[in-house]
Amino acid sequence: MVNGSILIIMSADNEKEEINRKSGLAYAAAFSLFASVVAGLLAGWLLDRWLGTRPWLLVAGIVLGAAAGFYQFIRSTSKIS
Repeated sequence: MVNGSILIIMSADNEKEEINRKSGLAYAAAFSLFASVVAGLLAGWLLDRWLGTRPWLLVAGIVLGAAAGFYQFIRSTSKIS
């Protein structure tokens, strides 16, 4: 009976590790999306200030950052399953 108990405990530990791995990947994907949008926003804002093209480069930076973020988000979440 001891061997059966050890297998159950090992199985539970493996499930917990898999859940932790998946949740870590999900958090990384969400952070990557957020960081991409913020980076695009900041780059657009700085270029707008430098070139005096308000608000067009800011908008373009947000759109490009969101597109890059969604691309990275999809790549990261495909590793979860």
